[in-house]
Amino acid sequence: MNTKTLGFAAIVAAFSLTLAACEQEGPAERAGKAVDNAVDTAGDKIEDAGDKVKDAVDDAKK
Repeated sequence: MNTKTLGFAAIVAAFSLTLAACEQEGPAERAGKAVDNAVDTAGDKIEDAGDKVKDAVDDAKK
């Protein structure tokens, strides 16, 4: 084998190992997803509360 082929094979192997390592989800990724879900849920609850307040104001104006 010449050195170019050997170097290319080493790069491909390193890239493959890097991609395989990226597929696993660690604790930081799980925590980040949990925070994202909590923020989305809180945003939905705030939006619902805002709608209820708007409806109450509209009813009070009648």
